Amino acid sequence: MSQSPLLRLREVMDTLRSPGGCPWDAEQTHESLLKYLLEESYEFIEAVEDRDRTAMREELGDVLLQVYFHARMAEDDSSDPFSIDDVATEVAEKLIRRHPHVFGDTKVSGSDEVLENWEAIKAAEKGRTSATDGVPLGQPALALASKLIYRAEKFGHKLDLARPVAIDPELSEEQLGDLLLGIIDQATKAGLDPEAALRTANKRLIGQIKALEGPA
Repeated sequence: MSQSPLLRLREVMDTLRSPGGCPWDAEQTHESLLKYLLEESYEFIEAVEDRDRTAMREELGDVLLQVYFHARMAEDDSSDPFSIDDVATEVAEKLIRRHPHVFGDTKVSGSDEVLENWEAIKAAEKGRTSATDGVPLGQPALALASKLIYRAEKFGHKLDLARPVAIDPELSEEQLGDLLLGIIDQATKAGLDPEAALRTANKRLIGQIKALEGPA
């Protein structure tokens, strides 16, 4: 029987990180590799958007490499080591827990209820009591705003947000993109930084959510 490609990748990564392997690979840390994880993720996104199947396969492989690289480095940690097997075991168990409609007796009416259950189970597992718990604050401002608004809605918070432009429910993503570009264009010509402005607005939004939730 031929060797599993995933096992081969693990062995290749182990060779690169072990004595006598690659000096560059041996010097890397979780922190030093973060920029590559982001870069490879963006390249995969671009391949998907371009519908380039060849590039998708290559870029997804690069993302997988980052997972194996980080897991191999984690094996060397003196206080809390873990391996790629530990990573795979944990994510498989998570998928089973969060799909009780597949692996248990829970009944669902559709994908919306699946998502509701996922969020509820996740919140219970992690002991989250705030809509902002677990939201990565370092992500780009637009993605952060979308996540914060989504989480606030799921927690039942009624947000007080300015809506200077009425969005037609029939608006397409293409039209929305043009609308956002127009706003960014005007902001840039006015000497304003849209990313910084939205990041500041996100901080106010977090404050509003915290106020709605009351004292911890």
